[in-house]
Amino acid sequence: MIRFAVIGTGWIAEEFVKGAQLVPGLEFAAVYSRSADRGKAFAEPFGGASVYTNIYDLAKSDVDAVYIASPNSLHYEQSKLMLQSGKHVLCEKPVCVEPEEYSELCELAHKKDLIYSEAIMYLHLPEREALSSALKDIGNITSAHFDFSQLSSKYPALKRGELPNIFNPKFATGCLMDLGIYCVYPALDLFGEPNEIFAHSKFLQTGADGSGTAVFNYDGMQVTLTYSKTGQDRCGSQILGDEGTIVIPSISRLYNMKKIGNDDGEKIISGFKEKHICMSYEAESFYKWIIKKNCRVDYEKSCEAILNANKMLQKIRKKAGIIFG
Repeated sequence: MIRFAVIGTGWIAEEFVKGAQLVPGLEFAAVYSRSADRGKAFAEPFGGASVYTNIYDLAKSDVDAVYIASPNSLHYEQSKLMLQSGKHVLCEKPVCVEPEEYSELCELAHKKDLIYSEAIMYLHLPEREALSSALKDIGNITSAHFDFSQLSSKYPALKRGELPNIFNPKFATGCLMDLGIYCVYPALDLFGEPNEIFAHSKFLQTGADGSGTAVFNYDGMQVTLTYSKTGQDRCGSQILGDEGTIVIPSISRLYNMKKIGNDDGEKIISGFKEKHICMSYEAESFYKWIIKKNCRVDYEKSCEAILNANKMLQKIRKKAGIIFG
């Protein structure tokens, strides 16, 4: 049994615990929150768990692993503390602000024989393989458009003059790091490293990027990434070939995908899944990597994909002029 703790009490942490409960061998044992009341309220629906308000006490506890769902700017220091304390770490995306930080912590984890990974659904979804396989059915791919535009529930507060964390650059947040990352992963996974990239962001009065566009140029094709926290997408993502189109309603969860041929015939690629079901796959991978040494090849492949994606995020930020702090 792998007993895990959660750092953070937001909705994403709740969805992760719901997903982890579907994985035999994982047990939710503790939560860290600066507020004891929030920690207790978070733990209660799951049958209760130890509540820590001091992160160093959590580091000294007997839990085996930690899932981190705190603001982006805290990911590096909290992951490092837990790794130094002998805990396996699964950290919400983006795993670190800079890829150099991720590489450093990967080396630390390796030295201590620990698992350190990023909680990014795309890498673990079974639909990922189905999507890759479907590419051969649409002929020569001419272009793709990956979009994750979701109107933030915190946007009305911003318009009222408040400063939610998600729109505060000091927390290394904003649209690219929160949503655009979901577009970067499939672009690199399906098509590889682009020959060149272009990027532009629309900045809010806080200095955070509220929306943005990145273009990946390849030989003979182009992939456009769009992402926004100030507007809601209604069209989804598409991959266009000369023999058909793949329609992807959710680039983060890959549900309800279908292939539409030039004759308008449709072929279903995937069905619908709730968020916590999708998150259960990353929890399952995390568990297997911890207990099964023969799964470490998959782990190493994921580490390479995570590093490449975070290097690309850094390149996009530089092109778009996104600055944190």
